[in-house]
Amino acid sequence: MGELVHEVLAGQEAWFVGGAVRDELLGRPIVDVDVVCSDPAAAARAYAKRSGGFPFALSEQHSSWRVVLDGRRTVDFTPVHGSIESDLARRDFTVNAIAIPVDGGEHVDPSGGREDLQLRLLRAVSETIFEDDPLRLLRAVRLEEELGFRLAPLTEELVRKQSQLVAKAAGERVVAELGRMTAAGYRRLDELGLLRSLGGTIDERLDAADSPRYRLVAVFKDQVRRLRVSAETRRYARALLAAERPADASGRAIHRFRRSTEPWAVDALAFLAAPELVPAVEHARAADFAEPLVRGDELGLPPGPEVGRLLDLIAEERAVGTISTRAEALELARREARK
Repeated sequence: MGELVHEVLAGQEAWFVGGAVRDELLGRPIVDVDVVCSDPAAAARAYAKRSGGFPFALSEQHSSWRVVLDGRRTVDFTPVHGSIESDLARRDFTVNAIAIPVDGGEHVDPSGGREDLQLRLLRAVSETIFEDDPLRLLRAVRLEEELGFRLAPLTEELVRKQSQLVAKAAGERVVAELGRMTAAGYRRLDELGLLRSLGGTIDERLDAADSPRYRLVAVFKDQVRRLRVSAETRRYARALLAAERPADASGRAIHRFRRSTEPWAVDALAFLAAPELVPAVEHARAADFAEPLVRGDELGLPPGPEVGRLLDLIAEERAVGTISTRAEALELARREARK
């Protein structure tokens, strides 16, 4: 990606900046590239034409453009704000405030980011970074985890002092950052006072399952509805929050539990602190039938809730082994429909 950027911007004042520079200095894989230049729109279109990527305006307010490449890799082009030094002074942490001229040359590192890379510290570029963008409070913890760094003492003090600002961050961006947190990251958020400001609490359920969506529900519980999550995550949260622990591992109890929690029954058991019932759920899943014994239009009843009730009853009795044929299913429906 870097060679093509050089070709597109040859002879112009432009710099590689941000995480790509940091990761190159750390010897980490580079996935996304950030470039500052005088004309981001023209640079993005030229880059997209040569790379076969798709260009679009990332922020009309800030004149930023993005080119999306195969494999979800991206190259962002943003305008330089004044000099490159003043541009870097607007960034979040010193390790992200290093620039390399696209045409080659010395690193531009006005805030000592390379030294902090060696020290493995995240240090704020200025005391206003969290006021400028409250999401950086979450990013600080996420970068601690991803890079294996720690907050510099004065920066950690600043995070604690301004933790309440995190509630002002854009909702969808908050969820995106939380989605990259491990259980340890959530504990660090709690330690710094950030989790409380977002409405989350930690208990023993946090470690019961290992998925971003599960951790979100385990930490925020019914407060998930206040977060800007997807419709699928809302359904997932409702299933876990409404789940009731099965009375036992019998086929009937597990079937009823699965009916209200699938396809997330195992996660629901984790949320209910009932991991001992996971084998029963997995056994039931393995025994699921490919086709129903009967369809609703074969019951001889008008469409409505009664049809759904009878189909559920037939499925349950089949699951526990009391019926196994279409004739038995229809007979059960006839008997139950009279009640």
